[in-house]
Amino acid sequence: MKLSTRTRYGIRAVLELAENYGKGPLQLKIIAQRQDISVKYLEQLMAVLRSAGFIKSIRGSKGGYMLAKAPMQIKLGDVFYCLEGPVIISECVENESYCTRTNDCVARQIWAEVQKAIMGVLQSITLQNLVDRAKHNKSLDYHI
Repeated sequence: MKLSTRTRYGIRAVLELAENYGKGPLQLKIIAQRQDISVKYLEQLMAVLRSAGFIKSIRGSKGGYMLAKAPMQIKLGDVFYCLEGPVIISECVENESYCTRTNDCVARQIWAEVQKAIMGVLQSITLQNLVDRAKHNKSLDYHI
């Protein structure tokens, strides 16, 4: 399984907004610059995230984007699903009629466990958890 650029960049943009939560809106060009994402591509991602209710846009000279809810209320799995779609390890896990061996296939059981584990991890992490991890990582940086 390989994550799409859309998902990687979208989560980076949402994380940028989470780190800025409570400080007012961020302009698209600032997010794009900080995350090294083209403004044009970021506009497309923000439209998807806005329509899903994760972010909101503020018009005007001091406008920009901000999270629609507190970072603690947004699960990484929900943002992931919005951008990437469902985690599907194997077609047979999602569609039992895909294969005639569905009922007694040991491999299918493993693929189902892997799929459940991935979604479990993604759903157990909030944007606030990521903000906290980022702060911790930055506090570990020191120079001599």
